[in-house]
Amino acid sequence: MPDVWAFQADCAHAFADTWVVRGFAATTIGYYTRLLERVLGHFDRPVWRIEPAHVDAMLRDLLLAGRAAGTRRRHLDMLRAFHTFMRLRHAVQIHALYGEPIQDPLDRFNRLRHVWDDAPRPLPPSAERLAAFFAFARARLTAVSDYPAAARDYALLRTLYHSAPRLSEALHLDRYDVHPELGPTGKLHVRFGKAAGASGPRPRWAPMLDGLDRILAWYQRDVRPLFPDTAALFCDAHGRPLKPETTRDRLARLLQIEGRPDSDRFTPHDLRRACATHHYEQGMDLLVVQQLLGHRHIASTMVYVRPQLTFVEDAWRRATSTAVAGLTG
Repeated sequence: MPDVWAFQADCAHAFADTWVVRGFAATTIGYYTRLLERVLGHFDRPVWRIEPAHVDAMLRDLLLAGRAAGTRRRHLDMLRAFHTFMRLRHAVQIHALYGEPIQDPLDRFNRLRHVWDDAPRPLPPSAERLAAFFAFARARLTAVSDYPAAARDYALLRTLYHSAPRLSEALHLDRYDVHPELGPTGKLHVRFGKAAGASGPRPRWAPMLDGLDRILAWYQRDVRPLFPDTAALFCDAHGRPLKPETTRDRLARLLQIEGRPDSDRFTPHDLRRACATHHYEQGMDLLVVQQLLGHRHIASTMVYVRPQLTFVEDAWRRATSTAVAGLTG
């Protein structure tokens, strides 16, 4: 009889092979492989012997360790995916070798919605806050010692805000993915859009809004040639695509230099949320915002859109002022 740990390890390798077949990027496969190792490391038994109480224990350990809700959700997603793979591909073999069925360790008490924090998510940075931040970052370019890196960061952060790609999607952009000739202001070809379910990457076209076409034209003409001649649009000093953690760290340092209070700080992902929210506040239809973000379900878009607290009152004032103008005109 094969050792259970050796058998599970072989199955984990076969599970990783499916990501290759589905066209996942090498960086994504590496991340998923490490995540699967961390998930399985929480249990002292193979996956087909895991029970709901063991899943609860994993989530409790992650919570006590200070892991964010998104991290706990990703652990649960990976556990579900690998358990489903084992059930569909190896249930008969497991029963033949070990005489055990595969029970579902996920019930209604530890499914994804059970993982979210109860605390409301903070509002994304306001349009006024981001205007001030980008003015600071732009003015700083004239005096910074490492101009190429600072200018690259400025163009990247403006891209995250004005076209709303995920950070990972933006860092996968190549120079030829910028198409200024498409549409009124050009488009970005997001070739490595986030996968949905068991699908591979889902490409989409993201419009370059609010002057992003001019910013990227300046970046490609004056800044990108200062880096090695590689394909990556946003690269490091060696020409390799920037890493997400590098971008987050550089934004955090830039916000620290800006000197605003902690409540005014934000993350790269907050720029995506801000883009969705500000366009919605300006009257963009929610379905159009969904297309801009590349969401498969409108419910995901509704989570992103967080209007300011006076959004209803502002909309009411605009509507009534328009009506009064029509009556008096």
